[in-house]
Amino acid sequence: MSIHPYPLSLIFLFLLCSCTPNTSKSNQNSSTAAIRATPTPTPTPELLTVSPTEPNPPINPQVAAYIKSLQPAPAKSQGVWMQTKDKLLANHQGTTPLPAASITKVATTLVALKTFGPDHRFLTQIGTTGTIREGVIEGDLIIQGGEDPFFVWEEAIKLGNTLNQMGIKHVQGDLIITGKFYMNYNTAPVTAGNLLKQAWNSQTWTPVITRQYQTLPPQTPKPQVLIEGKVKNRTKTPANMRILVRHSSYPLAELLKKMNNFSNNPMAEMIANSVGGAKTVAQRAAEIAQVPSQEIYLINGSGLTYENKISPRAAIAMFRAVELYLRSHNLTVADVFTITSVDEGVLSPRQIPPLAVVKSGSLGTVSALVGGLPTQNQGIIWFALMNGQGDLNNFRKQQDIFLNQIIRQSGQVSNPPQELAPTGERLGKSSQIEIVQN
Repeated sequence: MSIHPYPLSLIFLFLLCSCTPNTSKSNQNSSTAAIRATPTPTPTPELLTVSPTEPNPPINPQVAAYIKSLQPAPAKSQGVWMQTKDKLLANHQGTTPLPAASITKVATTLVALKTFGPDHRFLTQIGTTGTIREGVIEGDLIIQGGEDPFFVWEEAIKLGNTLNQMGIKHVQGDLIITGKFYMNYNTAPVTAGNLLKQAWNSQTWTPVITRQYQTLPPQTPKPQVLIEGKVKNRTKTPANMRILVRHSSYPLAELLKKMNNFSNNPMAEMIANSVGGAKTVAQRAAEIAQVPSQEIYLINGSGLTYENKISPRAAIAMFRAVELYLRSHNLTVADVFTITSVDEGVLSPRQIPPLAVVKSGSLGTVSALVGGLPTQNQGIIWFALMNGQGDLNNFRKQQDIFLNQIIRQSGQVSNPPQELAPTGERLGKSSQIEIVQN
C-alpha cells in the first residue's frame, strides 16, 4: 500500500442548548425572552451533490462527443454526472438509475463504515470444552465465527502457529463451527471448517496453500495441529466453552481497501450481509447520501447482477458521503478506494489519469467508473460515467480518453489534494491474534 498524508477533520455537531441564570423571577423571564429571541443557529449540512440543472456549458460538447464515441451503444443507456464541490459541470441522464455493476460496492462501503466505523475488527474466537494435557486437547476444539470476510490461508496458518506456540498439537475430538465463520470466501460452515483443518496440518497442504505460505515472512513456521474428529456445525456456542485465542481481522478501512482495489465480490457480499443485506444497504445509502431512494436499487451487495441500478448522481453522492464521513476520522477516500497509478488491483492496466481516487464496475456489457479527479484549475472534479449495452473494452477505452481530455483542459496535479491523499498512519495495520488462556 502507499504512504498516506493526512486530511482535515470535520464533524457535524447538532446542539440543543438552554441555560437559565439563577436570579430573580423578572430577570429569569428577561433572560429566557432573550434566548428565545436569538436561538442558536444550526450548522447547515454540507451538500453532497448540486442541482441537476444548468450544467456548465463548456463541458457539455465534450460530454456529447464522449456519448457519441460509445456508439453503437444507445445514448439512453449511458449516464454522466460531473461536478465540483458546488457547481454542476455535466449531466446526461444523471438522475436515471442504470446498471451499476461494482459501483454497488460504494454503497456497501458507505453503509459498513457508518455502521461499524473504520477501526472495527471482526472477531473469531477459538476455544474448547475439554482439557489440555501434554499438548493434546481431550475434547472438541470450537471456532466461534464473527463474519471476518478476509480469513484466508495466511490467517489460518498464523492461527495454527499460535496454537503450536501454546503447545497444542493434537485434538482428539471434533472441530466445531459456530456463528458465522468464513474461510477463503467460503461461507458454508463445514466447508470453511475443513479448509481450516487442512491449513493447520502442513502435511496435507496443496500447492496452492504452499504458494500462499511463501508470501508470509521468511522463517514462518509451518503449523502442525492434527484434528482426529470431523468438522461439525452447531447453531449455538457451548456455554462452557473456554476461550483460548482471539483472532481480530484487519480493521474495516483496510478490509474495504482490499475489497475495492480488487473488486472482490465475496467480500462485498459478506460485508453487506453483516449490516443487514442488500435492501438495508440501499435504503441506508440513499438516506446518508441525501438522494431519492429510487435512485439506488440493489438486490445484492457486490454488483454481480444486472438488476442493481444506481443513478450517476447517487454514485457521486455516496462517494462524497464516504469522503465526508472519513474526514471526521482523519481519513480520506484514498484509504478505502483505489488511487490510480499507485494501488495494485483491477484498474492497474487502465490509462486513467494518475492520482484520481476511483471505483470501477464491469459486468458483461456494463462498465462504470466513479470517483474524484484532481485538477489544477477546478480542484476536484467528482465524476460518474455509467455505460451499458455496448462493448466493455470500448467503454473502458473511451472513459480513459475522456478523463485525460478533462485533465488536459483543467490541468494535471503533481501531488494529490488533501481530500484525495491517503493517510500514512494506516500503513501496516493488519490482523491481530491474542492468546487468552494458555
